[in-house]
Amino acid sequence: MVIIPIIIVLSLAMYLLYKVQILRLGEDPLKQVYTNSKARIALGLFMVSVSMNVYIVYQTKLALYITIVFIILGGAQFIYGYKTTRFYGKQLKERNS
Repeated sequence: MVIIPIIIVLSLAMYLLYKVQILRLGEDPLKQVYTNSKARIALGLFMVSVSMNVYIVYQTKLALYITIVFIILGGAQFIYGYKTTRFYGKQLKERNS
């Protein structure tokens, strides 16, 4: 199971990259919100992959309950980030056209 730790590291790196990129964008709120929504996608993927890894390692009832909660929270972050990325992506295209 090498794929899950790779996903964990990559999603955490992408989350941190997007958060730092928000600081560099300056005064443009539309680009900041768009970048923050991409960070939410990475955070959701991170939460889901960490919770799956916890369950694979421990395989107890407590780990199962924690995994279920984190999958729900991570999935909500991922879905919200995806929807806002699509919305603000269209707004950026219209503004740049």
